[in-house]
Amino acid sequence: MTSRRRFLSLAAAAAALSATAPLFAQSPAPGSVLPTRGTPRPGATLARNAPHAGGRYRPQTRLGLGGAPLGGSLAPTTDAAAQATMAAAWAAGIRTFDTSPWYGLGLSERRMGRELHTHVPDQYTLSSKTGRLLTGTAGPLQKTNWHDPAPFRYAYDYSAAGTRRSVEDSLNRLGVAQLDIVLIHDLSPENTDLGMPWEQRFTEALKGAMPELTRMREEGLIKAWGFGVNRPQPALRAVAEADPDIMLLACQYSLLDHEATLHDTFPKLAEKGVSVMVGSPLLAGYLTGRERYLYGSPIPEWAPAKRAHMAAICERHGIDLRTAALQFADAPEVVSSIIPGARSAEQVRANVASMAIAIPADFWAELKQEKLIAADAPVPGKR
Repeated sequence: MTSRRRFLSLAAAAAALSATAPLFAQSPAPGSVLPTRGTPRPGATLARNAPHAGGRYRPQTRLGLGGAPLGGSLAPTTDAAAQATMAAAWAAGIRTFDTSPWYGLGLSERRMGRELHTHVPDQYTLSSKTGRLLTGTAGPLQKTNWHDPAPFRYAYDYSAAGTRRSVEDSLNRLGVAQLDIVLIHDLSPENTDLGMPWEQRFTEALKGAMPELTRMREEGLIKAWGFGVNRPQPALRAVAEADPDIMLLACQYSLLDHEATLHDTFPKLAEKGVSVMVGSPLLAGYLTGRERYLYGSPIPEWAPAKRAHMAAICERHGIDLRTAALQFADAPEVVSSIIPGARSAEQVRANVASMAIAIPADFWAELKQEKLIAADAPVPGKR
């Protein structure tokens, strides 16, 4: 981390945390959220993309729904809660949905498809992922971090045949007619489960998954493909060596931590006309007041003070940190959607409400003045 992110001493951190204690003392129980604060813009609706901006396919709505919580990430999710979450998302106007065979070992796809199969496919954007094949077994299952996953084993496969089979399996689990976007999943340096160096797996995908997804796009079976990864290296290598359309970058661009992505990753993708779906814009709840950071990562030592400082500025401007974080992640030109996860209807409605709040320009100016966000970071209203 840069020295900028360490700008507060421990004493200042304690003072800032104390000042914002009333806000974070109300941190919600799992599945619930605080009410959205601020003044909604009159007549605000969820922003939509032109379908092929820049010549490549883009998700329908800029606010989407990430499907990891429907598969039991971080906490269990019941069928009833998942059904209510999906119904609330559709009713609120969300038309971009992201899932994966990995999420709950097929559980997220089944739960998401239960709602989506009742709608005309052209009315929404659906992305899923490839890279792991699932097989039923009566034997022991691999240990995962999913809560109450489906009883399947998984094996990595980035080959052409494995990719096509993965797409067909996903369609069967979802019960829908088509996938719009297919993302090569978790082929990334931090994934220690790959069984070999990520570069070796990348070569497998370069010879197999990537040309196969390009063929599927040309055949009209999918509209776009890319990578879904937590680190930038695979995405940047892919745009240099293949022809992807879109990248799902999780854990890489947020209100709290964004400068490397803003100044290096985004320009290189934009140069190729590749857009970005921003995953984990709320850092898995850390920017709503939860004491967890991303997906099992330790909270960085600089993060509590920085979050507290931002929360205090939000309080003065009459908005909440979740609203600022979601709108900030949506602001860059290269971003075509943000896909915060949700495990309840209340969380969905709160995220939708946040996108309609009018955030004062003075708020963003103060964040920049205090060096809490990059001086050249795009902000709402300046896109």
